[in-house]
Amino acid sequence: MKITEALFAGSSTRISEKPKQKFPEFAFIGRSNVGKSSLINMLCNNKKLAMTSAKPGKTRLVNHFLINRKWYLVDLPGYGYAKMSATAKQKLEQVIRNYLNLSQEMTMLFVLIDSRHDIGKIDMDFLIELGQSRIPFAIIFTKADKSGKEKLAAQIENNKKQILEYWEELPPVFISSSETGLGREEILDYIGTVLESVEQENQHPQI
Repeated sequence: MKITEALFAGSSTRISEKPKQKFPEFAFIGRSNVGKSSLINMLCNNKKLAMTSAKPGKTRLVNHFLINRKWYLVDLPGYGYAKMSATAKQKLEQVIRNYLNLSQEMTMLFVLIDSRHDIGKIDMDFLIELGQSRIPFAIIFTKADKSGKEKLAAQIENNKKQILEYWEELPPVFISSSETGLGREEILDYIGTVLESVEQENQHPQI
C-alpha cells in the first residue's frame, strides 16, 4: 500500500472529541522515546507530520491523521515516562485507556519496542493487559539500524521467546528503522491487508 495523502485530523483526550468522520483506526503506542513520531513520519514519508522530540513524554494527546481519506493513523501518548508527576501520569494513562477501551473504530494497535533491549517489565505488563482486554495488537521493534545484523537477530529472537512465555503464538512482528526506512513496506502492506478484510466484512456482515 502507498500513502498518497496524510492530513492532520485533530487531537483529543477523550473519545467524544475524536474526528466525526469514521474510518478504521490503526494506532501506534510505545514507551517514551522509543521513536514513535519518527516511525510515523517515516511511514507517511513526511518528516513534519508527527512532532519529534529528543525530550521524552512530548505527546500528551491522541492525534488522528487521515490517510488516503480511507483510514486513520492514530498517534497515542507514550507510557512509562518516569519524569512526570503522579497526577500527570494518571491523567495520561486515563487518556490512553479511554481510547483503547472505548474507540470502536480502532482496528489494530502497533506497540513499539526498542530492538536493542530485552522487553522490559513495563512493556510486558502492557502487552499482557492488551491480551486480557482482547485488544488486537502487533509489535514493531524500532531502531534496528543501531545494532549490527547478528546482534539484532539474536535480540529479536530473544524477545520473541519472552513473548512466547505468555502467548501460545506470536502476534504480527515487524522490524523497523526510521533512519533507513526498514519495515516501511511490510507495515503498510499489513495495514492494507487488514483494511481489505475490514471492507469485506462490512460488505458481507455476519447475520
